[in-house]
Amino acid sequence: MPAVADMFSPLNANQRRFVDAVRAMGPEFQRRGFANDAEGKFPAANYADLKKHKLHAVNVPSRYGGLGGSYMDYGVFSAELARWDGATALTFNMHAATMMWSSVIVDDFDLPAEAKKKHEANRAKVYEKVVNEGAIFAQPFSEPNSAAAAGRAPFGTAAKRVDGGFVVSGTKHFASLAGYADYYAVVCTEEDKDGMHDVTNTVLIAVPAKANGVRLFGGWDVLGMRATDSRSLEFDDVFVPDENMLMPPGIYYQAAVKWPHMFVSLTPSYLGISQAAFDFTVAYLRGEAEGAPPAGGPRHSAAKQMAVAQMRIKLEQSKALWWKIMHEARMNPTKEERLRAYACQYTVMEHANEICQLGLRVCGGRSIFKNFLIERLYRDSRCGSLMLPWTAEICLERMGRESLFEPGEK
Repeated sequence: MPAVADMFSPLNANQRRFVDAVRAMGPEFQRRGFANDAEGKFPAANYADLKKHKLHAVNVPSRYGGLGGSYMDYGVFSAELARWDGATALTFNMHAATMMWSSVIVDDFDLPAEAKKKHEANRAKVYEKVVNEGAIFAQPFSEPNSAAAAGRAPFGTAAKRVDGGFVVSGTKHFASLAGYADYYAVVCTEEDKDGMHDVTNTVLIAVPAKANGVRLFGGWDVLGMRATDSRSLEFDDVFVPDENMLMPPGIYYQAAVKWPHMFVSLTPSYLGISQAAFDFTVAYLRGEAEGAPPAGGPRHSAAKQMAVAQMRIKLEQSKALWWKIMHEARMNPTKEERLRAYACQYTVMEHANEICQLGLRVCGGRSIFKNFLIERLYRDSRCGSLMLPWTAEICLERMGRESLFEPGEK
């Protein structure tokens, strides 16, 4: 089988280090993925391996003992991780995004001195838990009313300020890492003094998984990404101390408006799945995938060659657009840069499933058996377009509206 090629080039030293570390573990992650998918079992062994190499701290700043990866470094790392196991990469995104939001994004805001000092003390404790205790943070986002996650309404999960902290109450659905995480980085709305909820008062709070009032419920028997353990969570008057604030009050809402690329951190997972589907299809037609028929007539078929070419074109389009928007990720992007981020999210998510569809068709009937990787990749890839806050439909809606209207126009 040909050597595994880099998804992106050139890689800087940090990216090379991260990619090589993941690639060394990748075949075992891929092997474990079959059982994890079949049983709907969280990839705990993969996380243990990541922790062994300190990769759980990939984008914790180096001054706190982390590996100091940038947003781009994380994206490259995540894509390579997903190439070997999509569910591991997708769940790890929730942890890594929490680390990034509290560091890279917060640091781009000009905070008052007191707020900055308080946040610095809070995040130092958070990073200490990650680096020295191996803590993993989930990021439950979705709720029964999807309008909140889409940015159209306050979150139903509420944080009421009390002496020393907050009392958190509410329900989250699709809470990846629900049974594994040590902390839930909960996006919720802080009640004002009149008990009212306003979308601008969104806060991000780390709720300990073992705190009184935290309850897991429901099952997780779904089409794809079955190993993410994304059951539902209920928070019933859970007390959370002030020091567990992951972003200063009000900054999450401002970041969602001024730092929109924070929401494309899911895309590397689906780029990796796209690459894995292409790799598998080529290996299958060459007779090099385990269980595949010997190389013969199929790879000489003009129809199959054209389909593989279509797969490569879609893959290259996705990677090129992603590479560009990740280099544009920053505070206050231009209108064109923001629209391009929507276009990238849509393209990566939709192309992932289209590439997997072509892979199934090219490989033929026996590839639908669950002992073949392409079957799982196809199911996993279908989930990307559904993920809030930027589903495929939301991206299309925003691209169309913002192309036709300037702010303030009706």
